[in-house]
Amino acid sequence: MSFLTHVLACLFGMGSWVTICGLWVELPLIVPQVPEGWYLPSFLSILTQIANIGPLFVTLMHRFQPGKLNERAVIYFIISFGVLASLLLAFFWKDTLVVQGLEHSVPLLLLTFFISIVDCTSSVTFLPFMMQLRPEYLTSYYIGEGLSGLVPALVAMIQGVGVMKCVNNTQTLNSNGTLQLESRNGSVESDYLVPHYLPANFSPEAFFVFLAAMMIVCLVAFLLLNCLPSVAREFSVSNRCQDAIRDSDFEKENKRIEQKPMMNTLNGVKKFKSMFGKGTYSWKQVVYIFVILAWVNALTNSVLLSVQSYSCLPYGNQAYHWSATMASVANPLTCLFVMFYSQRSLVLMGFLTAFGSVIGAYIMGMAVLSPCPLLVNHTAGAILIVSSWTLFILTLSYVKVIIAIILRDEGHSALVWCGAVVQLGSLIGSVIMFPLVNVYNLFFSGDPCNTSC
Repeated sequence: MSFLTHVLACLFGMGSWVTICGLWVELPLIVPQVPEGWYLPSFLSILTQIANIGPLFVTLMHRFQPGKLNERAVIYFIISFGVLASLLLAFFWKDTLVVQGLEHSVPLLLLTFFISIVDCTSSVTFLPFMMQLRPEYLTSYYIGEGLSGLVPALVAMIQGVGVMKCVNNTQTLNSNGTLQLESRNGSVESDYLVPHYLPANFSPEAFFVFLAAMMIVCLVAFLLLNCLPSVAREFSVSNRCQDAIRDSDFEKENKRIEQKPMMNTLNGVKKFKSMFGKGTYSWKQVVYIFVILAWVNALTNSVLLSVQSYSCLPYGNQAYHWSATMASVANPLTCLFVMFYSQRSLVLMGFLTAFGSVIGAYIMGMAVLSPCPLLVNHTAGAILIVSSWTLFILTLSYVKVIIAIILRDEGHSALVWCGAVVQLGSLIGSVIMFPLVNVYNLFFSGDPCNTSC
């Protein structure tokens, strides 16, 4: 194996979700300067899910017009489009337009939709492209995909996003129990701690330029994966082998279709065989794999992500930031572990999914109990919620990578469906959580400076 190819696969994977992940970690600096305020995240969630028209189009093309879609050309286009959208974001994110008498951040929302299409479509284009390399390089790609969330988070920490301190703010308590900001006759003054966010070390504009640079790195890595002689030799060997197999099996396939029935008889019992991929797994096993894949991505990409602040902020701002950071670190670490040890047992996959779901249930429980979850005023509570988030991401990331490796062996179309199911699971999770969080207001945020439980 080529170390250079591993590095290029990793850098290529980093471009998959870096723009959307970067936009989310930058929200504390963006929200105070846009008219939508803290309603902006809910708009971004909806736009990200609408952007699934990109992977839907690619999946339908593979299904109904196989071989007609030039995969490399699509990847070149979406990465270049991502570079352009990120650069435009740096210049126009603060601009507003008046729509029906109200100010809205139309350029920000429109550009967010464009970069969402880029990132969502990467799920059904980047993975199938990696099919042409050896399976070991797929793990390197997943390490890069994990870094696409970690690197922007680390840069945002250097930038100082979300760094705050609690300061005294003199407020007044009226006879009816309401708080006022200025003193009035007949009221009693009291000190009240409020969060004060410190100025960032550099502007959001510079951060968006950094995101564009990351996309350029992804574009260069993809270009080198296609053009470097050392990598090209691996592609050519792989393609020649696949062509030889197809040529040698062409006549056998015709005979197999005629001679091999669609139903196998085992001990006198008729049993349908799966025609999915190479036919390694039965239809029940294929459905089992895809259901787990959809469930895991629904939990990690939307369901619990939408309540992360509710589950962590009651334990303090530090607990929230450590949970987000450690979750970002856990993903690439899991992929690195899979590179040295991978177990394709479907039973183990189910066990790990159940274990991760139990941890997710604890996190969801703390979010529901916010602003007064268990051990809210104890250090043990903060340690437990940070550990839960870390273990949750570690466990389910392992499941996702193992499923990708399994489907990689099943062929190109299997990886296309893998990306489609990833997006479908994320979409279902978002559709469920959006009304619960934004319409019915079932969750209440904790105050990082004041806890009254």
